[in-house]
Amino acid sequence: MVIQPSSKIKVPEENFFDVPAFLTVSGQLHLEVMSGAFTQVFTFGPTFRAENSQSRRHLAEFYMVEAEMSFVESLQDLMQVMEELFKATTEMVLSHCPEDVELCHQFIASGQKGRLEHMLKNNFLIISYTEAIEILKQASQNFAFTPKWGVDLQTEHEKYLVRHCGNIPVFVINYPSELKPFYMRENEDGPQNTVAAVDLLVPGVGELFGGSLREERYHVLEQRLARSGLTKAYQWYLDLRKFGSVPHGGFGMGFERYLQCILGVDNIKDVIPFPRFTHSCLL
Repeated sequence: MVIQPSSKIKVPEENFFDVPAFLTVSGQLHLEVMSGAFTQVFTFGPTFRAENSQSRRHLAEFYMVEAEMSFVESLQDLMQVMEELFKATTEMVLSHCPEDVELCHQFIASGQKGRLEHMLKNNFLIISYTEAIEILKQASQNFAFTPKWGVDLQTEHEKYLVRHCGNIPVFVINYPSELKPFYMRENEDGPQNTVAAVDLLVPGVGELFGGSLREERYHVLEQRLARSGLTKAYQWYLDLRKFGSVPHGGFGMGFERYLQCILGVDNIKDVIPFPRFTHSCLL
């Protein structure tokens, strides 16, 4: 982000923090620190992604709910919290703001009310990344991006998977490790080399939640950082495991995408007052 200074303001040549600093893409790593003391923590605030996209579901600045929990040992535990958060929040919105929701359903997204009720009354489904790729390979639909193992899922793939599952939100778990960041816990699954990651895909939007178990094993994390050339930058993060850690995990949910999902709004730029995206930044 470049801000043009006033002629009266003297801009220092050195870094303000004495090191290069950037707008945050997530509060997760710092939440992990806090979860070591308070077990269950969350944050809700703006995050920033410099993704050169003009799509209907991407912004350069958006809000995200992030949670981190200690003593979480399985993706099932994590997915239960994610599903309950979605359902409890949605039911509260429906009970406290019925007129507002009905207005959107009536004039913006016909049929959304029934789809939302369908999501709330059914248990969310679970498939592995490997199963998802097989489903996509057998699809009669022609995709712009050919699905194959080891390649990330695209929006068109995510939306197809949700339709394939009967328009019920679906968790996709256990992604190839090369597709995910260094902090996700490696599965002990031999040559497949996957990590305990999970994405929640919902109708009309695609990915809404993203989360994982975190790598609490010191030497495993040390090796992954070394392979990625990130040891110096994240030495403080590695040191959290130096004298032992606990199994833990967490997730993030994009707030604007959540609004898209429950209201049936097609474009993410219509659910935030001042949308900022590539080539557009209202100051």
